[in-house]
Amino acid sequence: MKKIIIITIVIAIVLSGCASTNVKDKSEYRWVYSGEVTTLNYLVTTLTNEFGLAANLVDTLIDYDSYGVPKPALATEWSVSDDNLVWTFKIREGVKWYTHDLKEYAEVTAQDFVDAMEYILNPSNESRSANIAYGVLKNAESYYNGDITDFKQVGVKAKDKYTLEYTLEMPVPYFLSMITYVCFFPVNGKFLAEVGEDFGTDNTKILYNGAYILETFEPQNRRVLVKNDKYWDNDNVHIERLVATYNSEADTLGPELFVRGEVDTTTIPSTILDEWMNDPERAKLIRPNRTVYYSYFYAFNFDPLFPEEYEPDNWKVAVNNVNFRKAIFHGLDKKAAMITAEPYDPEKRLHNTITPKGFVDLNGIDYTQLGPLGNIVDVDTFNEKKAIEYRDKAMEVLEGIATFPVKVLMPYNTSSSGGTAGWTNRAQVIEQQLENLLGKDFIDVIIEAKPPTGFLQDVRRAGQFALLECNWGPDYADPETYTDPFIPSGTYNKPHLAEGYMEPNGKTKYENMIETAKSERVDIEKRLNLFSEAEAFLINEAFVIPYGVGGGGYVASKLNPFESAYSPFGVTSERYKGQHLLEEPMDTDTFNELMEIWNVERTEALKLAK
Repeated sequence: MKKIIIITIVIAIVLSGCASTNVKDKSEYRWVYSGEVTTLNYLVTTLTNEFGLAANLVDTLIDYDSYGVPKPALATEWSVSDDNLVWTFKIREGVKWYTHDLKEYAEVTAQDFVDAMEYILNPSNESRSANIAYGVLKNAESYYNGDITDFKQVGVKAKDKYTLEYTLEMPVPYFLSMITYVCFFPVNGKFLAEVGEDFGTDNTKILYNGAYILETFEPQNRRVLVKNDKYWDNDNVHIERLVATYNSEADTLGPELFVRGEVDTTTIPSTILDEWMNDPERAKLIRPNRTVYYSYFYAFNFDPLFPEEYEPDNWKVAVNNVNFRKAIFHGLDKKAAMITAEPYDPEKRLHNTITPKGFVDLNGIDYTQLGPLGNIVDVDTFNEKKAIEYRDKAMEVLEGIATFPVKVLMPYNTSSSGGTAGWTNRAQVIEQQLENLLGKDFIDVIIEAKPPTGFLQDVRRAGQFALLECNWGPDYADPETYTDPFIPSGTYNKPHLAEGYMEPNGKTKYENMIETAKSERVDIEKRLNLFSEAEAFLINEAFVIPYGVGGGGYVASKLNPFESAYSPFGVTSERYKGQHLLEEPMDTDTFNELMEIWNVERTEALKLAK
């Protein structure tokens, strides 16, 4: 049995005169939002705004420090067997579940993780994260599919009150990085049985063991999180109240509300960024955001379910022609699109692969440089000459089969918060740019504004698009996580329905490539190269158009981003624990200085942790 020893480094960042040192002892952090959560049931959701909320209410087995080094949370220690199949976690004793009015309900035990997994692996509960769990746990997929009916055969057990054991189907080198994702959250089984189908329908229908209690939950009005004074790690919770107020015009009104002192954070959209940058007083209020490992891409829909007025049958004929896809693939000017979100430095967010640079490496070589991805990652796909050539080929091959111009329905989210900043302007830019380059006799790009609440459910998952800007965030530290949108169970663009790619076993070439890569669990170099080949195939066949990474842009905020827990995967980065509220917002110069320090210190912290 190998015991995992974690070394957590705490390095004080002190720059004389920096706003980061001026913090409030007691504080309330306020913001406005326009996209409402649809459930508090963290066992079923995969939406960032929903599991981000849950991350502040419910703790996980481990957490990460501000450099991304794992540290104990609900588990005080953990170990893995010599064959890398059995992981054992010692649960922290004395941690309690509380109701929304802070009444003690029960102690957190190993059984809570077992009960949560049984719920997730019940198909009738429709957990969207079930595939993450059943992709690694022994017998979990067989149980989910009904091939076995005894849950005790699944690889998760409470060995005793405070000992939790996961048994894997095969070695998973990145398993530890998976357990901060929602499918490895705990739930109290007794409470779950009491509330039944009402679990997560409001703030009284969940229990809390995390840093905050959801005191007020009034959809499309406000939600208030208050510090859990009985929290096991109470000394590390510094912000006492988190107050989010609904406003359908939040993205437009946020900057002025910040100036008036009514909110403590806001995105500064690109439409007013110049104005703020050129105003000496307002320029002091804003700073850049770090880029993150969310991958953004434009997806072609192979299962169009939109209304007849947008000619879904004609779109289906066109999109199944690779020349048609490649005309748009090479015709989309990604830099012009990115300027709508990142006008001062668009290149820092542009990306040509689905898996971002720096996410995982092989002996110091970045994954995106492996195999055929190495021929893609540093090459701008925008190429007017190629776009025209593929357009002409498409029109020739599809003559008499498809009707031109092909209607390209491209909805967009009217929210400009988070990674969607500038989406309205971006949709307009892409419409004009593609039509001007490829010709209005070839395509008719139809942009359609959609409200932020329910956007994914009503648009992407409902197949109500032809071409759509999508994003995906990693759930664990392996490139396999970036394949989830594109497998048959994914809810993105259904590439397995594309014509001409079926192989003798009844699966598409991409499916077979992914399954081969997934099955390699021992030879990591071989595994990464197999995923590289599969990802390159998806890109080269223009199933998607990789666009960029998330984050970036500018914000006005009274949070110090270098205090927050950091992790590219899971829910850790959504937590407010450990952060202070600053007296004054951090400016750009301070941010850049601290960013340089953080990069150096993180490199050293990760080396030491290894």
